[in-house]
Amino acid sequence: MTFYDLIYLIIAMLCAFFISLSTTPIVRVLAYKIGAVDVPKDNRRMHKVAMPLMGGLAIFIAFTVTSLVFNEVSKQFLGMLLGAFIIIITGIIDDIYNMNPFVKLTMQVISALVAAGSGIRIEHINLFGHYINFNAFSYVVTVIWFVALTNAVNLIDGLDGLSCGVSTISAVTILVSSFFLPEKTFSIVLLTAILAGSCAGFLPFNLNPAKIFMGDTGALFLGYILAAISILGFFKINAIVAFWVPFLAFAFPLADTSFAFLRRIFHGKSPFTADRGHIHHKLIDMGFNQRQSVAMLYAISSIMGVAAILFAMSNVVGGIVILVFALIVFVLNWALVNRSNETRGRTGLSLLLSEIDEKADEPENTEQSTTKKEHTPDEKA
Repeated sequence: MTFYDLIYLIIAMLCAFFISLSTTPIVRVLAYKIGAVDVPKDNRRMHKVAMPLMGGLAIFIAFTVTSLVFNEVSKQFLGMLLGAFIIIITGIIDDIYNMNPFVKLTMQVISALVAAGSGIRIEHINLFGHYINFNAFSYVVTVIWFVALTNAVNLIDGLDGLSCGVSTISAVTILVSSFFLPEKTFSIVLLTAILAGSCAGFLPFNLNPAKIFMGDTGALFLGYILAAISILGFFKINAIVAFWVPFLAFAFPLADTSFAFLRRIFHGKSPFTADRGHIHHKLIDMGFNQRQSVAMLYAISSIMGVAAILFAMSNVVGGIVILVFALIVFVLNWALVNRSNETRGRTGLSLLLSEIDEKADEPENTEQSTTKKEHTPDEKA
Protein backbone atom coordinates (compact mmCIF):
# COMPACT_ATOMS: atom_id res chain seq x y z
CA MET A 1 0.00 0.00 0.00
CA THR A 2 1.47 3.32 -1.07
CA PHE A 3 1.50 6.63 0.77
CA TYR A 4 -1.12 7.89 -1.71
CA ASP A 5 -3.40 4.96 -0.82
CA LEU A 6 -3.06 5.76 2.88
CA ILE A 7 -3.99 9.41 2.32
CA TYR A 8 -6.94 8.27 0.19
CA LEU A 9 -8.12 6.03 3.06
CA ILE A 10 -7.87 8.84 5.60
CA ILE A 11 -9.79 11.28 3.38
CA ALA A 12 -12.55 8.71 2.79
CA MET A 13 -12.78 7.95 6.51
CA LEU A 14 -13.02 11.65 7.39
CA CYS A 15 -15.66 12.19 4.71
CA ALA A 16 -17.79 9.37 6.16
CA PHE A 17 -17.23 10.74 9.68
CA PHE A 18 -18.45 14.24 8.85
CA ILE A 19 -21.43 13.04 6.80
CA SER A 20 -22.55 10.82 9.68
CA LEU A 21 -21.95 13.59 12.21
CA SER A 22 -23.94 16.16 10.21
CA THR A 23 -26.87 13.94 9.20
CA THR A 24 -27.58 12.49 12.66
CA PRO A 25 -29.45 15.63 13.92
CA ILE A 26 -31.65 15.50 10.80
CA VAL A 27 -32.38 11.81 11.36
CA ARG A 28 -33.20 12.56 15.01
CA VAL A 29 -35.88 15.05 14.00
CA LEU A 30 -37.19 12.64 11.35
CA ALA A 31 -37.45 9.83 13.93
CA TYR A 32 -39.75 11.96 16.10
CA LYS A 33 -41.86 12.94 13.08
CA ILE A 34 -42.53 9.37 11.89
CA GLY A 35 -42.89 7.85 15.36
CA ALA A 36 -39.63 5.90 15.55
CA VAL A 37 -39.38 6.46 19.31
CA ASP A 38 -38.57 3.95 22.04
CA VAL A 39 -40.68 4.42 25.17
CA PRO A 40 -39.23 2.63 28.24
CA LYS A 41 -41.78 0.03 29.28
CA ASP A 42 -39.77 -2.79 30.87
CA ASN A 43 -36.69 -3.36 33.02
CA ARG A 44 -34.51 -4.29 30.03
CA ARG A 45 -34.42 -0.66 28.91
CA MET A 46 -31.84 1.51 30.60
CA HIS A 47 -33.26 4.90 29.56
CA LYS A 48 -35.96 6.70 31.55
CA VAL A 49 -37.42 8.95 28.86
CA ALA A 50 -38.64 8.32 25.33
CA MET A 51 -35.70 8.22 22.90
CA PRO A 52 -35.64 8.56 19.10
CA LEU A 53 -34.56 5.45 17.22
CA MET A 54 -33.46 4.97 13.61
CA GLY A 55 -30.07 6.65 14.15
CA GLY A 56 -28.50 3.95 12.01
CA LEU A 57 -29.95 5.70 8.99
CA ALA A 58 -27.25 8.38 9.39
CA ILE A 59 -24.56 5.68 9.42
CA PHE A 60 -26.08 4.08 6.32
CA ILE A 61 -26.22 7.39 4.46
CA ALA A 62 -22.61 8.21 5.35
CA PHE A 63 -21.38 4.76 4.34
CA THR A 64 -23.34 4.63 1.09
CA VAL A 65 -22.55 8.14 -0.14
CA THR A 66 -18.86 7.91 0.72
CA SER A 67 -18.54 4.42 -0.79
CA LEU A 68 -20.17 5.49 -4.05
CA VAL A 69 -17.79 8.46 -4.29
CA PHE A 70 -14.52 6.79 -3.29
CA ASN A 71 -14.95 3.09 -4.13
CA GLU A 72 -15.05 1.46 -7.54
CA VAL A 73 -18.42 -0.01 -8.51
CA SER A 74 -18.52 -3.77 -8.98
CA LYS A 75 -21.12 -6.54 -8.99
CA GLN A 76 -20.26 -7.50 -5.43
CA PHE A 77 -20.36 -3.89 -4.26
CA LEU A 78 -23.81 -3.32 -5.80
CA GLY A 79 -25.08 -6.60 -4.36
CA MET A 80 -23.84 -5.58 -0.91
CA LEU A 81 -25.57 -2.18 -1.16
CA LEU A 82 -28.83 -3.76 -2.37
CA GLY A 83 -28.79 -6.17 0.57
CA ALA A 84 -27.98 -3.27 2.89
CA PHE A 85 -30.95 -1.33 1.53
CA ILE A 86 -33.24 -4.28 2.33
CA ILE A 87 -31.79 -4.40 5.85
CA ILE A 88 -32.27 -0.66 6.34
CA ILE A 89 -35.92 -0.81 5.26
CA THR A 90 -36.43 -3.75 7.63
CA GLY A 91 -34.83 -1.81 10.49
CA ILE A 92 -36.88 1.34 9.87
CA ILE A 93 -40.14 -0.62 9.83
CA ASP A 94 -39.13 -2.46 13.00
CA ASP A 95 -38.19 0.78 14.78
CA ILE A 96 -41.63 2.22 14.00
CA TYR A 97 -43.96 -0.79 14.18
CA ASN A 98 -41.99 -3.50 16.08
CA MET A 99 -41.80 -6.15 13.38
CA ASN A 100 -42.45 -9.83 14.07
CA PRO A 101 -39.10 -11.57 14.85
CA PHE A 102 -39.63 -14.28 12.24
CA VAL A 103 -40.50 -11.74 9.55
CA LYS A 104 -37.37 -9.81 10.49
CA LEU A 105 -35.32 -13.02 10.28
CA THR A 106 -36.77 -13.73 6.83
CA MET A 107 -35.72 -10.28 5.63
CA GLN A 108 -32.20 -10.91 6.97
CA VAL A 109 -32.03 -14.16 5.03
CA ILE A 110 -33.22 -12.42 1.84
CA SER A 111 -30.59 -9.68 2.18
CA ALA A 112 -27.91 -12.32 2.79
CA LEU A 113 -29.00 -14.25 -0.32
CA VAL A 114 -28.81 -11.03 -2.38
CA ALA A 115 -25.23 -10.52 -1.23
CA ALA A 116 -24.38 -14.18 -1.82
CA GLY A 117 -25.88 -14.04 -5.30
CA SER A 118 -23.53 -11.17 -6.18
CA GLY A 119 -20.48 -13.26 -5.24
CA ILE A 120 -20.09 -12.44 -1.53
CA ARG A 121 -19.93 -16.09 -0.45
CA ILE A 122 -17.90 -18.27 1.90
CA GLU A 123 -16.87 -20.85 -0.68
CA HIS A 124 -14.04 -22.41 1.29
CA ILE A 125 -12.03 -21.96 4.47
CA ASN A 126 -8.45 -22.81 5.39
CA LEU A 127 -8.72 -24.57 8.75
CA PHE A 128 -5.32 -25.46 10.21
CA GLY A 129 -3.89 -25.90 6.73
CA HIS A 130 -6.78 -28.03 5.46
CA TYR A 131 -9.08 -26.62 2.81
CA ILE A 132 -12.78 -27.17 3.29
CA ASN A 133 -14.79 -26.49 0.15
CA PHE A 134 -18.50 -25.89 0.69
CA ASN A 135 -19.47 -26.07 -2.98
CA ALA A 136 -23.30 -25.96 -3.20
CA PHE A 137 -23.53 -25.40 0.56
CA SER A 138 -21.65 -22.10 0.26
CA TYR A 139 -24.98 -20.24 0.17
CA VAL A 140 -26.12 -21.92 3.39
CA VAL A 141 -22.86 -21.19 5.22
CA THR A 142 -22.90 -17.60 3.96
CA VAL A 143 -26.47 -16.98 5.11
CA ILE A 144 -25.70 -18.45 8.54
CA TRP A 145 -22.70 -16.10 8.93
CA PHE A 146 -24.71 -13.06 7.82
CA VAL A 147 -27.64 -13.83 10.11
CA ALA A 148 -25.40 -14.72 13.07
CA LEU A 149 -23.35 -11.54 12.94
CA THR A 150 -26.34 -9.33 12.14
CA ASN A 151 -28.20 -10.56 15.20
CA ALA A 152 -25.06 -10.52 17.36
CA VAL A 153 -24.56 -6.79 16.80
CA ASN A 154 -28.28 -6.20 17.31
CA LEU A 155 -28.51 -8.10 20.60
CA ILE A 156 -25.69 -6.19 22.31
CA ASP A 157 -27.40 -2.88 21.53
CA GLY A 158 -28.65 -2.47 25.10
CA LEU A 159 -26.57 0.40 26.52
CA ASP A 160 -25.75 3.87 25.24
CA GLY A 161 -22.93 3.63 22.72
CA LEU A 162 -22.26 -0.09 23.26
CA SER A 163 -23.17 -1.63 19.90
CA CYS A 164 -21.91 1.28 17.81
CA GLY A 165 -18.68 1.51 19.80
CA VAL A 166 -18.00 -2.23 19.61
CA SER A 167 -18.73 -2.15 15.87
CA THR A 168 -16.25 0.71 15.50
CA ILE A 169 -13.61 -1.28 17.38
CA SER A 170 -14.34 -4.33 15.20
CA ALA A 171 -14.10 -2.26 12.01
CA VAL A 172 -10.78 -0.75 13.10
CA THR A 173 -9.54 -4.25 13.99
CA ILE A 174 -10.46 -5.54 10.54
CA LEU A 175 -8.89 -2.46 8.96
CA VAL A 176 -5.55 -2.80 10.78
CA SER A 177 -5.49 -6.59 10.36
CA SER A 178 -5.93 -6.29 6.60
CA PHE A 179 -2.66 -4.33 6.35
CA PHE A 180 -0.70 -7.43 7.43
CA LEU A 181 -2.36 -10.06 5.24
CA PRO A 182 -0.41 -11.31 2.22
CA GLU A 183 -3.50 -11.06 0.05
CA LYS A 184 -5.69 -7.99 0.31
CA THR A 185 -7.96 -5.96 -1.91
CA PHE A 186 -7.73 -2.19 -1.55
CA SER A 187 -11.47 -1.70 -2.09
CA ILE A 188 -12.25 -3.91 0.94
CA VAL A 189 -9.75 -2.01 3.08
CA LEU A 190 -11.35 1.21 1.86
CA LEU A 191 -14.88 0.04 2.72
CA THR A 192 -13.74 -0.92 6.20
CA ALA A 193 -12.21 2.52 6.76
CA ILE A 194 -15.42 4.16 5.54
CA LEU A 195 -17.51 2.03 7.90
CA ALA A 196 -15.28 2.95 10.85
CA GLY A 197 -15.61 6.65 9.99
CA SER A 198 -19.40 6.36 9.64
CA CYS A 199 -19.70 4.74 13.09
CA ALA A 200 -17.35 7.25 14.72
CA GLY A 201 -19.43 10.16 13.38
CA PHE A 202 -22.56 8.80 15.06
CA LEU A 203 -20.94 7.97 18.42
CA PRO A 204 -20.98 11.54 19.89
CA PHE A 205 -24.80 11.43 19.75
CA ASN A 206 -25.00 7.85 21.03
CA LEU A 207 -22.65 7.89 24.02
CA ASN A 208 -24.22 8.22 27.46
CA PRO A 209 -26.33 10.24 27.91
CA ALA A 210 -27.52 9.29 24.43
CA LYS A 211 -29.40 11.78 22.27
CA ILE A 212 -30.49 9.09 19.79
CA PHE A 213 -30.35 5.30 19.50
CA MET A 214 -29.22 3.36 16.44
CA GLY A 215 -32.30 1.18 16.68
CA ASP A 216 -32.58 -1.96 14.58
CA THR A 217 -31.94 0.29 11.58
CA GLY A 218 -28.34 0.73 12.67
CA ALA A 219 -27.64 -2.52 14.52
CA LEU A 220 -28.87 -4.74 11.68
CA PHE A 221 -27.02 -2.65 9.10
CA LEU A 222 -23.71 -2.75 10.97
CA GLY A 223 -23.93 -6.50 11.49
CA TYR A 224 -24.75 -7.02 7.82
CA ILE A 225 -21.91 -4.82 6.51
CA LEU A 226 -19.36 -6.29 8.92
CA ALA A 227 -20.36 -9.77 7.76
CA ALA A 228 -19.98 -8.79 4.09
CA ILE A 229 -16.60 -7.13 4.62
CA SER A 230 -15.27 -10.07 6.65
CA ILE A 231 -16.24 -12.50 3.86
CA LEU A 232 -14.60 -10.43 1.12
CA GLY A 233 -11.57 -9.52 3.18
CA PHE A 234 -10.79 -12.73 5.07
CA PHE A 235 -12.79 -15.84 4.19
CA LYS A 236 -11.75 -15.54 0.55
CA ILE A 237 -8.05 -15.36 1.49
CA ASN A 238 -6.01 -18.56 1.47
CA ALA A 239 -3.84 -17.65 4.48
CA ILE A 240 -4.44 -19.92 7.49
CA VAL A 241 -4.57 -17.04 9.99
CA ALA A 242 -7.18 -15.18 7.93
CA PHE A 243 -9.91 -17.57 9.07
CA TRP A 244 -9.51 -16.66 12.75
CA VAL A 245 -9.36 -12.87 12.43
CA PRO A 246 -13.13 -12.24 12.00
CA PHE A 247 -14.01 -14.55 14.89
CA LEU A 248 -11.62 -12.71 17.19
CA ALA A 249 -12.68 -9.29 15.94
CA PHE A 250 -16.35 -10.11 16.59
CA ALA A 251 -15.74 -12.36 19.62
CA PHE A 252 -17.71 -10.32 22.16
CA PRO A 253 -21.00 -9.95 20.24
CA LEU A 254 -20.83 -13.53 18.91
CA ALA A 255 -20.15 -14.98 22.37
CA ASP A 256 -22.85 -12.91 24.06
CA THR A 257 -25.40 -13.92 21.42
CA SER A 258 -24.44 -17.60 21.59
CA PHE A 259 -24.81 -17.64 25.38
CA ALA A 260 -28.14 -15.78 25.09
CA PHE A 261 -29.56 -18.33 22.64
CA LEU A 262 -28.35 -21.31 24.70
CA ARG A 263 -29.67 -19.76 27.92
CA ARG A 264 -33.12 -19.21 26.44
CA ILE A 265 -33.30 -22.68 24.91
CA PHE A 266 -32.26 -24.37 28.19
CA HIS A 267 -35.01 -22.41 29.96
CA GLY A 268 -37.57 -23.66 27.45
CA LYS A 269 -37.99 -20.28 25.76
CA SER A 270 -37.70 -19.18 22.17
CA PRO A 271 -34.14 -18.05 21.31
CA PHE A 272 -35.71 -14.85 19.95
CA THR A 273 -37.38 -13.99 23.28
CA ALA A 274 -35.92 -10.84 24.80
CA ASP A 275 -34.55 -11.13 28.34
CA ARG A 276 -32.28 -9.39 30.81
CA GLY A 277 -29.43 -11.88 30.82
CA HIS A 278 -26.85 -10.25 28.56
CA ILE A 279 -23.39 -9.38 29.86
CA HIS A 280 -24.19 -5.65 29.90
CA HIS A 281 -27.31 -6.34 31.98
CA LYS A 282 -25.22 -8.34 34.47
CA LEU A 283 -22.80 -5.44 34.87
CA ILE A 284 -25.67 -3.02 35.48
CA ASP A 285 -27.20 -5.40 38.05
CA MET A 286 -23.83 -5.51 39.86
CA GLY A 287 -24.08 -1.78 40.45
CA PHE A 288 -22.02 -0.35 37.59
CA ASN A 289 -23.61 2.46 35.62
CA GLN A 290 -23.89 2.61 31.84
CA ARG A 291 -20.59 4.38 31.22
CA GLN A 292 -18.69 2.02 33.47
CA SER A 293 -20.24 -1.06 31.88
CA VAL A 294 -19.63 0.18 28.34
CA ALA A 295 -16.01 1.09 29.18
CA MET A 296 -15.32 -2.44 30.42
CA LEU A 297 -16.93 -4.04 27.38
CA TYR A 298 -14.96 -1.70 25.09
CA ALA A 299 -11.82 -2.96 26.84
CA ILE A 300 -12.80 -6.59 26.23
CA SER A 301 -13.50 -5.93 22.55
CA SER A 302 -10.21 -4.07 22.19
CA ILE A 303 -8.21 -6.94 23.72
CA MET A 304 -9.86 -9.34 21.29
CA GLY A 305 -9.01 -6.88 18.53
CA VAL A 306 -5.33 -6.90 19.54
CA ALA A 307 -5.34 -10.71 19.43
CA ALA A 308 -6.92 -10.61 15.95
CA ILE A 309 -4.24 -8.21 14.71
CA LEU A 310 -1.50 -10.47 16.11
CA PHE A 311 -3.03 -13.41 14.24
CA ALA A 312 -3.08 -11.34 11.05
CA MET A 313 0.63 -10.61 11.62
CA SER A 314 1.17 -14.40 11.81
CA ASN A 315 2.12 -14.02 15.47
CA VAL A 316 -0.21 -16.83 16.50
CA VAL A 317 1.62 -17.58 19.75
CA GLY A 318 1.38 -13.94 20.80
CA GLY A 319 -2.32 -13.88 19.97
CA ILE A 320 -2.99 -17.02 22.01
CA VAL A 321 -0.98 -15.65 24.97
CA ILE A 322 -3.04 -12.43 24.91
CA LEU A 323 -6.30 -14.42 24.74
CA VAL A 324 -5.37 -16.78 27.60
CA PHE A 325 -4.08 -13.94 29.78
CA ALA A 326 -7.18 -11.83 29.05
CA LEU A 327 -9.45 -14.77 29.91
CA ILE A 328 -7.69 -15.32 33.25
CA VAL A 329 -7.86 -11.62 34.14
CA PHE A 330 -11.52 -11.44 33.10
CA VAL A 331 -12.48 -14.47 35.22
CA LEU A 332 -10.62 -13.13 38.26
CA ASN A 333 -12.14 -9.65 37.94
CA TRP A 334 -15.62 -11.10 37.37
CA ALA A 335 -15.29 -13.26 40.49
CA LEU A 336 -14.14 -10.29 42.57
CA VAL A 337 -16.76 -7.77 41.47
CA ASN A 338 -19.48 -10.39 41.76
CA ARG A 339 -18.56 -11.42 45.30
CA SER A 340 -19.76 -8.48 47.39
CA ASN A 341 -20.04 -4.70 47.46
CA GLU A 342 -17.05 -4.51 49.77
CA THR A 343 -14.84 -6.61 47.48
CA ARG A 344 -16.03 -4.66 44.44
CA GLY A 345 -15.00 -1.45 46.15
CA ARG A 346 -11.56 -2.87 46.94
CA THR A 347 -10.89 -3.60 43.26
CA GLY A 348 -11.05 0.15 42.56
CA LEU A 349 -12.95 -0.42 39.29
CA SER A 350 -16.02 1.46 40.46
CA LEU A 351 -13.93 4.30 41.90
CA LEU A 352 -11.70 4.59 38.83
CA LEU A 353 -14.57 4.66 36.36
CA SER A 354 -16.65 6.94 38.62
CA GLU A 355 -13.90 9.56 38.50
CA ILE A 356 -13.93 9.38 34.71
CA ASP A 357 -17.71 9.75 34.78
CA GLU A 358 -17.58 12.81 37.04
CA LYS A 359 -15.13 14.59 34.76
CA ALA A 360 -17.20 13.73 31.69
CA ASP A 361 -20.41 14.81 33.39
CA GLU A 362 -19.25 18.33 34.25
CA PRO A 363 -19.89 19.92 30.82
CA GLU A 364 -22.91 17.72 30.19
CA ASN A 365 -25.10 18.56 33.16
CA THR A 366 -26.69 21.58 31.50
CA GLU A 367 -26.95 19.83 28.17
CA GLN A 368 -28.54 16.77 29.72
CA SER A 369 -31.23 18.80 31.45
CA THR A 370 -31.87 20.66 28.22
CA THR A 371 -32.16 17.39 26.35
CA LYS A 372 -34.79 16.11 28.74
CA LYS A 373 -36.81 19.26 28.25
CA GLU A 374 -36.55 18.81 24.50
CA HIS A 375 -38.34 15.49 24.67
CA THR A 376 -41.60 16.89 25.97
CA PRO A 377 -42.82 18.90 22.96
CA ASP A 378 -41.54 16.29 20.52
CA GLU A 379 -43.31 13.46 22.33
CA LYS A 380 -46.55 15.40 22.47
CA ALA A 381 -46.27 16.15 18.76
